[in-house]
Amino acid sequence: METESADVAVIGGGVAGMSTAARLQADGYSTVVLEQHHSVGGCAGFYERAGFRFDVGATTLVDFVPGGVGGQLLSTVGFDPPEITIQDAYDLWLPDRTVTLYRDHTDWDVERRAKLGDDRRHLAFYDFIDDLSTRLWKLTRRDIKMPIQGVDDIVRNARAVGLRDLPLVRYLRWTMADAMRAHDVYDDRALRAVVSMLVEDTVHASLEEAPLLNAVLGMTIHRTGLGRATGGMYGFWDSFVDQYTDIGGRVETGRTVTEVTGSQGDFRVNSAAGPVHAEQVVSTVPVPVTRDLAPTVIGDRLDEYCSMLRDHEGSALVLFLGVPDTEVEGHERTHHQILQDYDEPLGNGNNMFVSVSAPGDDVSAPAGHRAVMLSTHCGVEPWQGLDRAAYEDKKAVAREQLRAGGRTVYPDLGTDPVVSEVATPVTYEQFTNRPRGAVGGYKQTPANANQGAVPQDVGVEGFYLAGDTTWPGLGTVACVKGSKIAADHVRG
Repeated sequence: METESADVAVIGGGVAGMSTAARLQADGYSTVVLEQHHSVGGCAGFYERAGFRFDVGATTLVDFVPGGVGGQLLSTVGFDPPEITIQDAYDLWLPDRTVTLYRDHTDWDVERRAKLGDDRRHLAFYDFIDDLSTRLWKLTRRDIKMPIQGVDDIVRNARAVGLRDLPLVRYLRWTMADAMRAHDVYDDRALRAVVSMLVEDTVHASLEEAPLLNAVLGMTIHRTGLGRATGGMYGFWDSFVDQYTDIGGRVETGRTVTEVTGSQGDFRVNSAAGPVHAEQVVSTVPVPVTRDLAPTVIGDRLDEYCSMLRDHEGSALVLFLGVPDTEVEGHERTHHQILQDYDEPLGNGNNMFVSVSAPGDDVSAPAGHRAVMLSTHCGVEPWQGLDRAAYEDKKAVAREQLRAGGRTVYPDLGTDPVVSEVATPVTYEQFTNRPRGAVGGYKQTPANANQGAVPQDVGVEGFYLAGDTTWPGLGTVACVKGSKIAADHVRG
């Protein structure tokens, strides 16, 4: 067998892995992506069933507009995306009202005043969030690096931030709850519910835990442009992989990495299909998985981070439905967030995100049909150690909770489905090898975000990290952003 080699081996073909590989390949490095699944995408991937293509995690592309974080990536590597439809708005369904989250700021300001309050306290809070959001999104698109590990990082960040935005540092220890209490709006039930859903959906933490700066970015992603490619994530990755291989990159799917040994200039990445020798390695799988794959390379450098992350893990429940068009007719918008009960905790079906493929998108669904994905967060622990009967019962309850929630928007949803399948933490552990099925990124708190985050460089020359367990956190935009930092480390 001929020995495979590359300048850089990238472990994991999710958003971070593919973005890192594309950046380096476009810069003249030879790269290979080793992905255990039959297709790339990771937590922004897809699966196919009965002619439908479902997004398995992320259903939207965030900031893939000119000048945005995703747009910068595509421009840097010279890739053209498939057609991406930017959502002008999506609906938030509360128990007593519906709030439309407009991308246009003027429309959104009118809506929130009418639906969520317009007294002096509310207006001051809105102004505070708007100002922070504008400044933070500008910074996100610049060359910020965290955690700060030395003088070079201080200089780099000072240049990116500038004097005007330096006072933002004072908010590093604030949570979103701190900000709402400071403006005396925390006790407003509807506003708190909207902010809580938006923050949990992106930062995966409660208002009391979510770092303010991260939460503001998460709750205002609609302003950057939520996009859905034709064919969903399948359509996006089909195009991306074609262009990556056109410039000489290699994607090895079905290639489960079993061990990484060696050192800079002579790494050996082992799998059942044989080894790959690489000058450098970028691991984009979760930090606990990286530690287990490369114990002789990493040593104990990740032990403390793994312990910290274990306390912040979470997962998801997703109902995938392939349905006739008639079950999802009657609404212009194809994305919705739903809250069923103000007084119940978030997650486990009480709140959910609903995404429906566009009418006429015959890549996502057969003609006359639509692909529907309903997702909610859940804890990991309740799904551990169940016998088969208990597991199936628990999964059936989740299916009904999600379908019932979806019927808030689409009363006939799931009446006559072609496909009806539920993913649980057990599913995710089986198909992703993520410990205990912890997917979607760890809950961000002041303890594990920003200066407390896992760095891309943990002190091993030629071996770097990227992905949703490293800074700047979770989600597609964070993985794209982090890929630039990882690529910078490779370049030296």
